[in-house]
Amino acid sequence: MPKLFSYGTLQQKNVQLANFGRELSGSKDTLQGYVVGEVEITDERVLRESGKAFHPILRYTGNLADEVAGTVFELTDAELTQADDYEVDAYQRVSARLKSGTECWIYAAAQPR
Repeated sequence: MPKLFSYGTLQQKNVQLANFGRELSGSKDTLQGYVVGEVEITDERVLRESGKAFHPILRYTGNLADEVAGTVFELTDAELTQADDYEVDAYQRVSARLKSGTECWIYAAAQPR
């Protein structure tokens, strides 16, 4: 099953219920080499589900001293697709290794094309 590291609204129970139909259980972990910025959300569905106009967004630094705390969840493949649908175009899903050594997916700032 895929693992997803969440540092933002996907940790909210109401967002999990709206997107997955269930509350996720996970474990705390840390992502190195990133800092958290902020992105304004204009998508009506995401605004309604999260209740927030500004969401955190990961920005890659490559500096292992930069750390972001969050929760790693185990999802089904279908739930991972649902998470992709929830995230707006400012994000891209990329693979990462957490401080614990866990391989997972993260949503980070999309690279300009």
